[in-house]
This record gives sequence, C-alpha cells and structure tokens, in this order.
Amino acid sequence: MTTTKCSKSHIRTWNIKTLIHFKEQGTMEALRASSFSSFQFTTIPPRLPRLQFEKPMLNFPINHRPNSSFSSAHHNKLESRLFSATSPTVSAEFADPPEQELEFDSPGEKFDWFAQWYPVMPVCDLDKRVPHAKKVLGLDVVVWWDRNENAWKVFDDRCPHRLAPLSEGRIDQWGRLQCVYHGWCFSGSGDCKFIPQAPPEGPPVHTFKNACVAVYPTTVQNDIVWFWPNSDPQYKDIITKQKPPYMPELDDPSYTKSMGNREIPYGYAQIKSTIFSILLIFNQKICTAAENYLYFTVKADREGGRPLDMSIKKSDVNGFIARQEAAYSRFIAPCIFSAFTSLAADQSNGSESSAGTKEEPSSPVAQRRFALIFICVPVSPGNSRLIWTFPRNFGVWIDRIVPRWLFHVGQNLILDSDLYLLHLEERKIMDIGLSNWQKACFVPTKSDALVVGFRRWLNKYAGGQVDWGTKFSGALPPSPPREQLLDRYWSHVVNCSSCRVAYKGLNAVEVVLQVIAFATIGIVAAVKQEILSSAARNTLVVIAVLCFVGSRWLSHFVYKNFHYHDYNHALR
Repeated sequence: MTTTKCSKSHIRTWNIKTLIHFKEQGTMEALRASSFSSFQFTTIPPRLPRLQFEKPMLNFPINHRPNSSFSSAHHNKLESRLFSATSPTVSAEFADPPEQELEFDSPGEKFDWFAQWYPVMPVCDLDKRVPHAKKVLGLDVVVWWDRNENAWKVFDDRCPHRLAPLSEGRIDQWGRLQCVYHGWCFSGSGDCKFIPQAPPEGPPVHTFKNACVAVYPTTVQNDIVWFWPNSDPQYKDIITKQKPPYMPELDDPSYTKSMGNREIPYGYAQIKSTIFSILLIFNQKICTAAENYLYFTVKADREGGRPLDMSIKKSDVNGFIARQEAAYSRFIAPCIFSAFTSLAADQSNGSESSAGTKEEPSSPVAQRRFALIFICVPVSPGNSRLIWTFPRNFGVWIDRIVPRWLFHVGQNLILDSDLYLLHLEERKIMDIGLSNWQKACFVPTKSDALVVGFRRWLNKYAGGQVDWGTKFSGALPPSPPREQLLDRYWSHVVNCSSCRVAYKGLNAVEVVLQVIAFATIGIVAAVKQEILSSAARNTLVVIAVLCFVGSRWLSHFVYKNFHYHDYNHALR
C-alpha cells in the first residue's frame, strides 16, 4: 500500500491560488466527517478560505525549582533557548524549533515528585456543600469549601482522634469540617475548634497540637484546585515562591474551557500513552482534512494510520517541547501535556515583509486556534486521573447550547477505545521491567517519537517510575474484570457534576415514561367501550406502546453511556 506523508512543508508548497478557489463546503464536509468530532472540533465556522498551520503562542510555564543543580549561567542559557518569557510571572512562549532534534543533558539532576504542584479536580465538579475524598501521589486527601475564608482547602483525610476519614464527614452550620465519627470540628487552618466529648470546665484539649489536622498548601488556578503534597509548615507560603503551571487560554473569555475528568485503571506512564494516541489521531485528522480540502487523497488503513513526522526538540528535567506535523506540543512535568494549532482565516489582505514574515492585515482577521490540554495525575500504582480540556476561540456558542455531558459521552468513548489494551500493556511492561521498555517494544517510526521521548525522560530524571515515598512499593494491584475496568459510573459519572445531573434526570424520565405507559393501558382497560371511542382507545394504546418503547430505549442509552460500554475493535 502506498502512503503519502502530509507535513508542514507539503502544505506550504501547495499552490495558493488553487487553494483559494476551492469550495468552502468541501472543507466543512472533510472536517465534519472526522471521527475526532467527539473532541469538539466540529464547530469550525463556514468561512475557511485557507487552511494554515502556525506556530502556537501558548503561554505555558516551566517551573524551575530553587534547588536545581544547574548553574546560573547554564540555567539562563537553557531558558533562553527553551522559551522566551512573556509575563512577569512564570508563563512562557514557544521559541522557534531547531531544525534537528536536541536534548539537553543535565548530569545528576533528578526530578523531585514531592516538590511540585498537583491538580486535584476542576472546580466545576466539586460540590461546596460536601467534602470530597481524593487520592493524589498516594496521599489520601479531602477537598472541601471553607466558606469562612471563601477558599478551597485540602486536608489529610484522617481525623487525628481515631483516624476516621474526614471525607465521610460534613460541613457544619458554622462552616467547619466535622468528622461524623465523634463530631470533632476543624477550621480552615486545620485547628480543632470543638470536641463534643471534652467537658467545658476541663483543660482545652482541642487546642493541643495533636488535635490539629495536617493542611496542604492549596490554590485555585485555571478553575482547577491544586495542592502541594507536603504539609510541613515551611511550605505554608510556597505559592509565593513557586506557582502551578499557568494556562492563559483557560482564563481567556474568548475561549471555551469545558473540562472533563475520569479515573483511569492504569498508571501515570500508561496514561501518557493514551494522550499520545489521541494526539496521533489529532495530527492524522488535521492532515487528512487539509488533504481533502485540496482533493489530495491518501490511502490509509481502517484506523486512519499514516506516516507522521514527530520529534522531540528540547528536553530537560522540567519536561520537553515536541513538534508534530499539524501542531506543537509541550510536556510540563509532571502533569501537563498540551498541543496547539491554528486555523487562520486569511483573506489575503496581509502582506509579506522584506524578512519573509507575515505582517498584520489592515483589517484584523480573527485567528482560529484550538488546543488539546491533558492533565495527568498520578494516583497510585496502576491508577491515575485524567483531566482534559480543549479550548478554542471559535464556535464558542456551541458549548452554550449543547450540554456538557453530551460531549463527555463521545470523549469517554475515545478513552474506552484503548483503556483495556493499555491496562494489559502496563502489566506486560512490569513483567519485562521498566528499564527494558524500549528493548522489548519495537518503535521504528517517527509516529512513536512522543512516547519514546517521554519514556526517556522518565528513565533519565525519575528512575523510570513515580516516587510514591513510603506509601507503595510500586507493585500493581490485581487486574479487575473487564466490566469493572470499563465502568463509567464510578470512574466518571459520580465525579462529574454535569453527567451526574444528566444521569438522575434521564432515569427520572425513564420512570415517567413507564408510569405513563402503564397508566394509559390501565385507563384503556378500565374505561368502558361506550365511553371511549375506538379512535381514542387506539390512540391511547399507541401512546402507551411508544412510552414503553421509549423507556426501554432510554434505559439502554443510560446503561451504555453512564455505566458500561464494551469497546470491540473487531466490530467497528
């Protein structure tokens, strides 16, 4: 089978005049036909006279720790080559990529897993009325809203009294976190404020240090709750020295920023494989859309596979920058992976400068940009959490009329497509040894550059695996049944505010349809024939049948999309 590679250089060499004269409708059909539509790239505006891929302008930071082994001169040189600063804080832009692959060598530098900010959950999926149990980096934490300080708090999820989980407690009428086992109450600073069993005339035992709860530094950025995984008081003000990676598009009102989250039954390293697979599909669809736009056909297999040019450009202990054909991407260790590309509506009213760069047109034309942002949270060996968002600055109206949960249906289906495969793959990798991954896996094409680059980063700077401290040995838990692995209810629905409401609503509609069906049949059976005409009786029977069939269809829809949907590749 003959395949043709679509790269940035190919797109540049296509005849511009021919491109301008192509029908706009052809572009729309090509992009809408993409099976990647579940990721919200179905809303490209109808006027798209030219498809243009540009370098991203993402202002994603790379945080450098104060105890880095880099010398100041080395650090400044590396920083200037990796990115150019665009903000007085810690955000940065991509620099022009070099022509050949480059990986900086940092002898002796190791990644400190416990000196990083970690995302816990999107704010939109946290209920301020109740405490939430979460696990991050092997730590059991409870997230709750302190209305006295108007801030989210992250505590160690155990009461100092008898170690009961505080996440099973409540927020009392004074806005304190209360353990329901024996009623101890705690303020947002972790101090114990009330012990029901302590006599008022006795010593104030609630003021003792041992009565306090461990509190983790917490902040909200980009509408996500982040915490620092060390409750030592010396890190109380760590936010003034080091901040979480900043994603400006998520704070830009001109961009959509609908988020999703899901608990994944495989580990941190494997969840990166999921991301790279999605990014591979993304690049294939963008290149194919461009070729269809030019009526330039490419033979592909059933999955849409094709040669793609991917490469790691710059790498250090803080992550790496990569290049793909249709986008640039960045891995910010340990959690964030992003890819960004542009669709520019160029009306040919811009001009080329003497240096060959594009000057601004006299009448500005909005540049259409979209991104894939994945936030991977290590939970425990064999378990991780994925938070995703796909900001774009076009077709924003679609997110205002289409329910968020409906997008999640398609996005979860894409996650399910590789879930079982990667769960088993993780166990095979553990069997052969983490350090033997590249020896056991045959990865000869550039399409595997990102996963190879990540594995190299993990081996070089983190010893090939997450540092769990003293919590875990690194051994994987037993593999559960397939139905449990692919279950969506406990992995997503209960943790998603939109899907949880939709689940309850659809179940209520199902019950209402059944009640209508049986009540209508009861009326037909109870009412005498001389009271109801034959036409009215037949109409009621039809209504009853339709309501019953609708309830059965709705029951199947709810189970398939909110509980268990088996993904069989052979039948797709």
